[in-house]
Amino acid sequence: MSLAFADIEAAARRIAPHAHVTLVMRSRSLDELAGCTIAFKCENFQRAGAFKFRGACNAVWALSDAQAAHGVVTHSSGNHGAALALAAKTRGIAAHVVVPEGAVAAKLAAIRAYGATLHTCAPTLAAREETCARIARETGAALVHPFTNEDVIAGQGTAALELLHETGALDALIAPIGGGGLIGGIAIAAKAMFPQIQLFAAEPEGAADAFESLRRGVRVIDIVPDTICDGLRATFGEINFSLLREYAVEVLPVSDAQTIAAMRLVFERLKIVIEPSSAVALAAILRHRERIARLRVGAILSGGNVDLDHLPW
Repeated sequence: MSLAFADIEAAARRIAPHAHVTLVMRSRSLDELAGCTIAFKCENFQRAGAFKFRGACNAVWALSDAQAAHGVVTHSSGNHGAALALAAKTRGIAAHVVVPEGAVAAKLAAIRAYGATLHTCAPTLAAREETCARIARETGAALVHPFTNEDVIAGQGTAALELLHETGALDALIAPIGGGGLIGGIAIAAKAMFPQIQLFAAEPEGAADAFESLRRGVRVIDIVPDTICDGLRATFGEINFSLLREYAVEVLPVSDAQTIAAMRLVFERLKIVIEPSSAVALAAILRHRERIARLRVGAILSGGNVDLDHLPW
C-alpha cells in the first residue's frame, strides 16, 4: 500500500482553500443512550453536503494542468458525483458523471446544479464502469473513481485529521462503509496520530460485502445490495479491502430499521439533517454497545443529502 499519513497531510493543504472545516457536535442525551461519549464530525455541513467533496477536491487539484484540461469523469449514485462536479467547477474544468437509473432525485439535481454533464446507465457496476470508460476514451477525461482512487482516499482521510486535531486522543473512530474510501483514509490518519485507536466501520446488513469479505478472508463482490442507504450500495474495493485488513478495522452491521431510528434520533437530539447512509454510524454504536461502551468515540456523520419529500418515517 503506497498511501501514507504524509498523503493525508498533503491533501489537507491542497483542499484547504476550497473545503470547509466542519463542526464537531456532542449530545449528553445520545451519550447516555449509547453508554459512551461521542464526538460527531458533521460532514453534512461539508460543501456539496457530504465528506465526498474532500476526496473529489484533492483528486481534481492533484491533476496536472495537461490532465485537467480534458476534464474528469466518474460514476456515482449521487454524493461523489455532486462533489466531483463542484470540485471541477472550482478548477474551471469539465465534469462527466455517470449515474444509475433510479438514483435519488435530489442528488441528481445537485450534480446538474454544479454544472456536470449527466450520463444515465443501467443500475449495475459493469454498466457504470463501461460507460465511464467510453466517456474517458471519447473525451480524454481523467477517471476519478469514487473510492479506489488514492487521491480520493487521501482526501477523505482529512476528516479524521481535523476531528482528532480538535478532540485530541480518542479511543475509537467509526464511519460508514460502502466502497471503503472514507474508512480507508480515516484509518491511515487516525493510526498515525494515535496508534492505539480502535477503528470501526458501520455497514447495512443489506449491503454487507465488507463484513463478509473480512469474515471469509477474500473480497466478496457478488452481494446484490438491498438497503435504504443509497450511498452505501457500492461494491467494496480491492485497495479498500487491503486497508481494512492492514489497519484492523472491525465492521459492525446494522439493519435498516436501526439506521432509520438513529437518523431520527440525530434529527431530534442534534437538530441537524443527515441521510440514512450517515446514520449507520450512530446505529452501529447503539446496536453494538458492548464493543464501544465507556469509550471516547469519534463518529463521522458522512452527509446530509436527503430527499425531504421521502423521509423514511
